[in-house]
Amino acid sequence: MDAFPARAFTRTRTRSRVRRILPAAAFVWCVTLLAGCSESGSASGEDGVTTTQAAAPRAASDLQDDYQKVIKNVLPSVVQIQASSDLGSGVVYDGNGHIVTNAHVVGNEKTFKVTTANSEDVLTARLVYSYPEQDLAVIKLEKVPDGLKAAAFADSSKVAVGQIVLAMGSPLGLSSSVTQGIVSATGRTVSEGSSGGGTGATIANMVQTSAAINPGNSGGALVDLDGRVIGIPTLAASDPGLGSTAPGIGFAIPSSMVKTVADQIIKDGKVTDSGRAALGITGRTVVDDNYTAAGVAVVDVKDGGAAAKAGIQPGDIITGLGGTDISSITSLSEALAAEKPGDRTKLTYTRGGAEKTVDVTLGEQ
Repeated sequence: MDAFPARAFTRTRTRSRVRRILPAAAFVWCVTLLAGCSESGSASGEDGVTTTQAAAPRAASDLQDDYQKVIKNVLPSVVQIQASSDLGSGVVYDGNGHIVTNAHVVGNEKTFKVTTANSEDVLTARLVYSYPEQDLAVIKLEKVPDGLKAAAFADSSKVAVGQIVLAMGSPLGLSSSVTQGIVSATGRTVSEGSSGGGTGATIANMVQTSAAINPGNSGGALVDLDGRVIGIPTLAASDPGLGSTAPGIGFAIPSSMVKTVADQIIKDGKVTDSGRAALGITGRTVVDDNYTAAGVAVVDVKDGGAAAKAGIQPGDIITGLGGTDISSITSLSEALAAEKPGDRTKLTYTRGGAEKTVDVTLGEQ
């Protein structure tokens, strides 16, 4: 499973106090139809146009019709969410006014202003529960407007690389915007930075997409051509050298995880079964004599947790989990994201300068 460092990704919300939009390069997908002539070429119709020439424009027209049908059906389910100083997107989850979005969009706020795609009326919503560990949250409209339409969510385990997708949201405050691309990869494990209001979450099984993901797209919808949400756009990769987002590399939380978390929040008011593996420790990254990250020092051990049952003590330095070398808190989080509660694996650590290995049965976060 691929893993990416926290510093390589930026959240995709935007701040409402920004007064201008910086110019950006515009990319246009072009299809060039090439026609050749030869006496042994494709058969011609009465109008002299070859069948291959005629079929190509029809195929392009059919694809355009698919795009427009999906946009017409799904865009009404994508909303703009305004917190006190931040702007993001959300997806209508059910007819009762529940909206799913990112935890970093809601931040520490409790109330929000919501605008739907089909109306300029500003609605009020309140936080139901925020789950930063998965960067997901659910808010609920105080008054459900007539005609509010819930989105349909797909089984993200069936998402395939190369699949055409559309990203819908409010990038840079431009509500009801749509971009297009493909699924570039699945099963990515990505860590979000904790600076600038980020949750610091490490999220497994992310969907990577080439569809443009910009500030404000967070919490919106990544949709297939059947009009079903396959993911919630959350992160855009950034180029550490340039300090800006890397075009065509964005990530979305898979829809199946979104449904798992949202259903628990709506039913119980919180997440009761995270499905995320944990050691049950508080730790910090330690460095060696060359100031290079060299492991995770155990600061505290949770009573009854996986680490405690395996005999781990404060002061131990974790250097490996399973077959993965551990050099930092981020690498430990990424290794745990690839596991499940109840999995049994090897934990390598040092105590008093001596390296030790112990079997550990992982708990739940």
